[in-house]
Amino acid sequence: MKKDILIGVDFGGTKILTGAMTENGKVLGEPVKIPTESTEKPEVIVDSIIKSVEETLKRINAGIDEVRGIGLGVTGPLDITNGIILECPQLPTMHFFPLRKSIEDHFSLPVFMNNDANCLIYGEALFGGGVGKNNVVGFTLGTGIGCAIILDKKIFAGFTGSAGEIWGSPYGDGTIEDLVCGSGVSRIYKEICGDDKSSLEIAQLAEKSDPNALKTWELFGKHLAVATAWTINLIDPEVVILGGSITNAQKFFTPSLESNLRKHICPVPAEKTKIVCATLGANAGFIGAASLAI
Repeated sequence: MKKDILIGVDFGGTKILTGAMTENGKVLGEPVKIPTESTEKPEVIVDSIIKSVEETLKRINAGIDEVRGIGLGVTGPLDITNGIILECPQLPTMHFFPLRKSIEDHFSLPVFMNNDANCLIYGEALFGGGVGKNNVVGFTLGTGIGCAIILDKKIFAGFTGSAGEIWGSPYGDGTIEDLVCGSGVSRIYKEICGDDKSSLEIAQLAEKSDPNALKTWELFGKHLAVATAWTINLIDPEVVILGGSITNAQKFFTPSLESNLRKHICPVPAEKTKIVCATLGANAGFIGAASLAI
């Protein structure tokens, strides 16, 4: 039987999202979303992943013999080469767990594994905001900041698999992640007016033209411009993709990002490099994971 189906699993600390697609990025059926229940034993969590794959195939009336491979996009840190979860705070029971082998042994299929942020941007690079581009840099802006580098349409992992892990890079009195993430938005807002608000609440206030909220997003864009400028100057990508929940507020921080960014990158990239938002929505993670199997 022709093996046309690719399965992708977006596996994080709170949810498992599993879907099927073809090699040209066409999503098949409705993806399966279930809670991770990250405090359960590893065997229980692996069984949840297995059941999510089986349910995904059931929804499209397909069998496992029609599947070419399975891709796992997993919250890190990871040993990508050996398919092992390392000391991941979001998956406290799965430290040093051989996830890839467990899924391979069950399904007797090729299984591929990479960082979830890498997979999200990989999916966007191939089938979303970066379609048709060879060299792409992407940021996922949510609980933290993730960064992925796609060169010649392949994920660039680096020597130890840590390429793009910019979250701990020094910035000001701390790290870049202190200010360029959801809690960073809250921190900036509190410094301005002394109130505690979530990034969602600050976005809602910005919609009402609240001056403190608007100033917060302006400063957020300025901080994000620093991380973006460094990566553009280093990688020289064709496009930079912004994904993650924070991009729902992109209209409030993009003008500041663009104006500050263009001043700090080389003249030709300043003229040509585009900054775009992700287009695949919640499906980007599993699409990118499935793409590992192409």
